[in-house]
Amino acid sequence: MNESGVARGEVQTRDLVVIGGSAGALAVIQRILSDLPSDMPAAIFVAIHLGAISHLPEILGRNTSLPVIAGASGMRIERGRVYVAVPDLHLMMHDHHLLLRRGPRENLSRPALDPLFRSAACTFGSRTIGVLVSGTLNDGTAGLQAIKQCGGLAIIQDITDATCPEMPASAQRYVEIDYVRPAAELGPLLLRLAKQPAGVSPPVPERVRLETAIATQELGGMNVNDQLGTLSRFTCPECNGALWEMKGEGPLRYRCHIGHALTAETVLSEQAIKTEEMLWRLMRAHQERAELARRMAIQEQSLDRPALAAELQDRARGYDEDASVVERLLREHRSVVAIGQSDPEEGD
Repeated sequence: MNESGVARGEVQTRDLVVIGGSAGALAVIQRILSDLPSDMPAAIFVAIHLGAISHLPEILGRNTSLPVIAGASGMRIERGRVYVAVPDLHLMMHDHHLLLRRGPRENLSRPALDPLFRSAACTFGSRTIGVLVSGTLNDGTAGLQAIKQCGGLAIIQDITDATCPEMPASAQRYVEIDYVRPAAELGPLLLRLAKQPAGVSPPVPERVRLETAIATQELGGMNVNDQLGTLSRFTCPECNGALWEMKGEGPLRYRCHIGHALTAETVLSEQAIKTEEMLWRLMRAHQERAELARRMAIQEQSLDRPALAAELQDRARGYDEDASVVERLLREHRSVVAIGQSDPEEGD
């Protein structure tokens, strides 16, 4: 085998598959792997948004003849194996080996899908097949776009078949998708495509290289962001630093100088959560002030100071009114968020 992992004289095929998703993705990926043979002529990488503890390799390994392995830095990439992301580390690749890094979170996740997809595009070019399945928000869209720019194929789960269609729907809006299939057809499709010639890989765009280097912690800082975009008036919901608005096509995206990367939709979602938390705290504060003023009024009444007691009762009523205003704002806020999430295909 030469440095590209291909025997001399052998035609390069599409032998690298990266699959990503979040909510609703587990069952889809289980179905994909169960439909693949033990001699699958491609290496498969899987990343799902994870919590602090994950049993994903064991779960995925139950229904497939392929060996499923938790990713570890330094592993050589081999065909016919499934490499799975682990908690709190981005799963990537470099020089045909696995690379795990605790780089900046992207779209509030680590592991995230975009770093995996971009590193695959940088390393394998046209040999890469990117697959985006069920999930919320739009992590993976920019990574799938990078795969296409580097000559690879882009596949999404049919949004009518997805439990949470937001991820594949976002990719469908912004990326030139090659195949749209329900979960039951993705495995056979990948087997067929993995046997096809890959073709010549175009040069990797500089933006894709830079963003991959940020995820691997090789680059970072304001100078890099100046190359990628322009300084915006917004702040990072992760670290409260300034955000740069990224250049290029696709969903509106931002990066801070720490390296956190977020789509505008993710920023909006996080701001909605923080706004609700702030409103709850404000309502509680007003309710506590009202109750405290009432207790003080009772004490003043017992000390035969009716004027001061009446003043405190008035203040308590004012705090109650303030709490009612905040409560109404909370109801309206939840209604707006619910409307915004009701149909991920509306209001692009």
